[in-house]
Amino acid sequence: MMPFFALLRGCNLLINRNFALLWAGNFISRAGDIIFDTTLVLWVATTIARGQPWAPLAVGGIAFAVSIPVLLVGPLAGVFVDRWNRRRIMLYMDAVRAVLIAILLLAANIFPLHLPVTWQLGIIYLVSLLASICSQFFNPAYIGLVGAIVDEADQVRASSRLQMAFYIALIAGPPLGALLFFAVGAQLAILLNALSFIASFLALLWIRTSGAVKSAEEQPEANFLRESGEGLHFFASSRVLMTLLITVVIVLLGESAFSTLGVFFITRNLHTPVSLYGYMNTASAIGLVAGTVVSNAVAQRVGLARMYWLSLVISGVVILCYARMTSFFPALVALFLYGALVALQNMTILPLILHVTPQRLMGRTMAVFNPVGTLADMLAVALAGSLATALRGFHANLLGLSFGPLDTIFLGAGVVIILSGLCAMVTMRDVTLPAKTEAGSKEATVVSSPTSEM
Repeated sequence: MMPFFALLRGCNLLINRNFALLWAGNFISRAGDIIFDTTLVLWVATTIARGQPWAPLAVGGIAFAVSIPVLLVGPLAGVFVDRWNRRRIMLYMDAVRAVLIAILLLAANIFPLHLPVTWQLGIIYLVSLLASICSQFFNPAYIGLVGAIVDEADQVRASSRLQMAFYIALIAGPPLGALLFFAVGAQLAILLNALSFIASFLALLWIRTSGAVKSAEEQPEANFLRESGEGLHFFASSRVLMTLLITVVIVLLGESAFSTLGVFFITRNLHTPVSLYGYMNTASAIGLVAGTVVSNAVAQRVGLARMYWLSLVISGVVILCYARMTSFFPALVALFLYGALVALQNMTILPLILHVTPQRLMGRTMAVFNPVGTLADMLAVALAGSLATALRGFHANLLGLSFGPLDTIFLGAGVVIILSGLCAMVTMRDVTLPAKTEAGSKEATVVSSPTSEM
């Protein structure tokens, strides 16, 4: 395996050995998660709750079990992530999640237990809840580790590599999960996901560390409220972080409108059979990949902060155009462009966070981002559905143009996203990141949290 990573270093594909290991573990784990998530929904919907009137509620319970820790545990976990050794946190969380996922084999009735439906669902919800709690510690530690093992000049490329891995897994995972479920059953997906966490554990274990780095100053006695307040104060006082948070929340409004109302838009506004709806998701996914491929070159040409607000403004314009479309193929082109622009936005977030956030506050910074983003996503879905219901039957004419409920909602989302991009242009006007050095990235070592080890 070591010659393989030496080859990657030589072609500068994955920046350095430590990042190559981290990237590989992340890709395997993400792919396992997406395959598993697809299988879990199909398992509950078509097997455990098959033919039951409460089947949709049972499927929704999975999302509820995963979301609750993000809102309740996520804001607390950041304090402890900043106290402890981040690599060690990730190792522990991967090990625990591998065991938790393996426990689901009980619910799959592969042993001669044949648990009743209520027990099966209870195990699924409990495992989903506990695994999500582990993720609240793993994810901010992961972001901090990326910042520690990748030079700042290489963090744009690192972000694009991570996004590309996620999009590939997102495109290939659901159909593969469905194929495995209907061919073999839930057991194989459960086993693969448990093994993916073991693979991530081994990749982390092979990362070369330099041990925990202690602050030269005497550390004050640990105090949760004081540390949490320090993190909130830092976040609120950073105009870059506040700009990112606000714009991300606003963009979620547009994305939720697409995901929630897209199936109705295709039939009512585009006059297209609903059977072609899947192609719209495919167009967006291809756009995400294409945007990620060109993101590093665009960032080098226009600058990271400028690329962020420009992609926001242009994506808002694309939404305005999409809202007025009445045929299928131009809509596919618009969705492709929107996906590419979202990829550019997503790629900039990680380097910008790492640029403005000290390592000792990384966990607490992400403890604000993740819960607020999840809550905004949930509220945005509810808002899109509520607006579509409230505006049902709405029709208006302005300057010779006819407006209905769905295109009006999309137009509103586009305008708000454009305004958010213009605000980001003002607040980020003096944000610059170092350019990539000609000598390439150095072999980075892990710098752990500057406080006590776990």
